[in-house]
Amino acid sequence: GPVSGNTLFSGFGGTCETSNDGDPIVLYDKLADRWVLMQFAVPTNGPYYQCVAVSKTSDATGAYDRYAFQYSGFNDYPKAGVWPDGYYISYNIFTGNTFSGAKVCAFDRASMLAGAATATQQCFQLGTSYGGVLPADLDGKTLPATGTPNFFMNLGTNSLNMWKFHADWATTANSTFSGPTNIPVTAFNAACGGGTCVPQSGTSNQLDSLADRAMYRLAYRKFADGHEAMVVNHAVKVGSTKRSSYSATRWYEIRNPSTAPVVFQQSTYSPDSTSRWMGSVAMDKMGNMAIGYSASSSAIKPAIRYASRLAGDTSNTLSNETAIVQGTGAQTGTLHRWGDYTHLSVDPVDDCTFWYTAQYVKADGTFNWSTRIASFKINGCQ
Repeated sequence: GPVSGNTLFSGFGGTCETSNDGDPIVLYDKLADRWVLMQFAVPTNGPYYQCVAVSKTSDATGAYDRYAFQYSGFNDYPKAGVWPDGYYISYNIFTGNTFSGAKVCAFDRASMLAGAATATQQCFQLGTSYGGVLPADLDGKTLPATGTPNFFMNLGTNSLNMWKFHADWATTANSTFSGPTNIPVTAFNAACGGGTCVPQSGTSNQLDSLADRAMYRLAYRKFADGHEAMVVNHAVKVGSTKRSSYSATRWYEIRNPSTAPVVFQQSTYSPDSTSRWMGSVAMDKMGNMAIGYSASSSAIKPAIRYASRLAGDTSNTLSNETAIVQGTGAQTGTLHRWGDYTHLSVDPVDDCTFWYTAQYVKADGTFNWSTRIASFKINGCQ
């Protein structure tokens, strides 16, 4: 390797075998010890598919059962999560070049784990007021109460919106998608107004903030004492003027999503004037938190870093910034998009080790990016 994503669909037939259009997602189903790999197949004139492969065993290099789920619109920007009763996913749906709103779907996890020849999906289409919706992704092996719906979340105006998706696989008419519940947060302005303004050293080319949406993942965990918590992040503007402003990571811990969701703690991490954005956040089994992100400024090339906090630290604080890699190149030309598929996961073996995947550049150029995968553990997690 590496190999093209559609290699998994060799012999499967159809668009999933012949197309390699990208937006890949890799998840590990900790409850079943299976790998779940997916990417979309989106030919110019359709039809459009989400191609999903579920490993038959815990061996990621072994055999897979393959599935193709079809949509009438372009299923852009997929984000997925593992839940006890399904694999949940969201898309930004486009009809031609027109945004049609977010679509949320549940795949029949039980059938896919059993290798059933067919597996169904259940979907709900949201209006154009909603996009960039994230499904909850289960960390740890302590399960939510039986029947707990999957939670979906996106950014509102100085708030978070949360929905509940209950999939009834026996009687699909009983499936529901309810909400949103609006959760007020500290007021914020999106970094770059949601667009492109992140500087890099050695070039006038700027990078996309993607600050119009919450960043992957919406990580859910139920702790031994019974409390539920979800963590999520996005990029906000810090500074009062265009000249003095820069991007910073805003993170939240939401508790009690099943009953009365509330912001337990929140903070904007901005220890200096370097832009920090494209974050991904998670908690280990002890409740310690880490957030990985990109960092860049007019004085440095884009870098990969992370910061952390202990569960017992003062609320609303994050510190202990650590460099993973300092890039030695900038993204040049007219390419602005940056590593928005950054992903922080927690190792299921010890439930302590974090694995972080992100983009950096070794030399100035266009479409010459590299991927760095790093692991680390917060002291005290055993």
